[in-house]
Amino acid sequence: MQPQAKSWRIIGLMSGTSLDGVDAALIETDGERIFGFGPALTLAYSAGERAALKAALASAAGSGLDAASSAPIAEAEALLTRTHTEAVKRLLSAAGLSPADVDYAGFHGQTVLHRPHQRMTWQVGDGDALARAIAIPVVFDFRTADVAAGGQGAPLVPVYHQALVRGLQTQLPVAVLNIGGVANVTFVGAGDQLLAFDTGPGNAAIDDWAHRHTGQAMDKDGALAASGKVDDARLAEMLAHPFFKRTPPKSLDRNDFTLAMVEGLSAADGAATLTAFTAASIAAACAHFPAPPARWLVCGGGRRNPVLMASLGARLGVEVAPVESVGWRGDFLEAEAFAFLAARSLRGLPLSFPNTTSVPRPMPGGRQSIDPR
Repeated sequence: MQPQAKSWRIIGLMSGTSLDGVDAALIETDGERIFGFGPALTLAYSAGERAALKAALASAAGSGLDAASSAPIAEAEALLTRTHTEAVKRLLSAAGLSPADVDYAGFHGQTVLHRPHQRMTWQVGDGDALARAIAIPVVFDFRTADVAAGGQGAPLVPVYHQALVRGLQTQLPVAVLNIGGVANVTFVGAGDQLLAFDTGPGNAAIDDWAHRHTGQAMDKDGALAASGKVDDARLAEMLAHPFFKRTPPKSLDRNDFTLAMVEGLSAADGAATLTAFTAASIAAACAHFPAPPARWLVCGGGRRNPVLMASLGARLGVEVAPVESVGWRGDFLEAEAFAFLAARSLRGLPLSFPNTTSVPRPMPGGRQSIDPR
């Protein structure tokens, strides 16, 4: 039985595949509606912290669940507790709030392995340890139930996108595109029609390539890509990957597309080709929609890459705009979403659906930590 709907103040926490930092955002919600938006912030990872998380990713990719007791995984788990604790404390301090003023935190953790075809998804993060550290009950482990039931376990944000789109006065359908390490799209049509899936690579390969050749964490403003030329033959080969022909819902691991795709190219041409690949794979997603979107609203770090956004606009032929154009907080949508999903979990409402993760039925999920109060 679902508890009676009430509004909670929940801090959502997200550390995504781009490995850029922890996003924290407070919202007031009952898991169906959003009643208010509170403070939000990003706590960036240092170079050393990012390296530790990449080591955990490599350990998990090489050994699977056998890596659970490895030093890189243990270090990543401690790092996540420490950085998420600091993010929550900074958020509360900036807002003049105490832990008692917040009902719950929604904690995604860090995905280190995602193999839904093997019914496996692994988010490093100890919800109980975090709850003790921040003195707030935590809802966590959002993906496991979906994958165990045969779903893709991703994306989980679409039901939050749907709630946001309901508040817009806009022509439908709308595509809400998140360009993080992996890119995913939510199609919201008339009558609350909902479809979602990973479109392909987002920023991950571009960031890794830029770091290798420039030492920077990303291709800032697309400058490296803008100075290069797309290798059309390589691009065609990349787009021939069988993932793009698969009927959605479908999802990816961060490491499913690697820098091997552009090895041998110059730094500039590799960046240009990878950027074109992200844009072209997003445009190819239109083949799976029931109708052409009237507009695309873009969140995630990719919306700040003008070369990528221009390529998207040219390929899609309709309005492509950052979500700030409709008043949403593009840096914090995913953190907000995990606050929203925490409320849904508390009420036993589904987090995922057949048309978002291919789960066989609407699927609740998430677990509650110890209550540290």
